[in-house]
Amino acid sequence: MTTPVRLGVDRIACDGRGLCAEMLPELVVLDDWGYPILRQGPVPDALRDLAEDAVGICPKLALRLEPCPVCDAPSSG
Repeated sequence: MTTPVRLGVDRIACDGRGLCAEMLPELVVLDDWGYPILRQGPVPDALRDLAEDAVGICPKLALRLEPCPVCDAPSSG
């Protein structure tokens, strides 16, 4: 089992080219100005390689994978 991660974006660095949404439409949609809106929660294991590729092609290095501490926290109940 891999450590849960989520997508993050540096909104200052991002210039809205939309490559992330083209590569990963399951997790990224674009707003009216072309800036990414990221799906909340962990990146599914099946999409992890694509997410890593999307991070790698971001021309402004604005997209990142970050630890998702609440993703693996036990639920109460």
